[in-house]
Amino acid sequence: MKRKFLTTTLLICCFLASFASITDFSGMWTGTLKTDTGEMYPLLYNFRVDGDKLTGTAKTPKGDLPIDDGKITGTDFKFTVTLGNMEIEHSGKFYGDSVGVDIAVNGTKAHSTLLRKK
Repeated sequence: MKRKFLTTTLLICCFLASFASITDFSGMWTGTLKTDTGEMYPLLYNFRVDGDKLTGTAKTPKGDLPIDDGKITGTDFKFTVTLGNMEIEHSGKFYGDSVGVDIAVNGTKAHSTLLRKK
């Protein structure tokens, strides 16, 4: 009985600790995306976390665009940003002090690391 209680308590603590760390994901994150052709694009995201829902904006030369269909599972996340008729898929992982993000546009994928904007 004690072992079952301790195991349950430990699992609950681990869940709460991972949930508490993902709330730190909220805020401004910046990085640079380098394409296969060598072009560099600045990235700036303002993330907001509400439970397992991810919202916010992505800053582009055409202005701030809303983050759509954002979902967080543990420390993994995914969302889309729509620019004109282009849907840009994002997926990645929150590491606490950085964010690894994969961006897919028209079948082409690229990876970037984001850091918290100070």
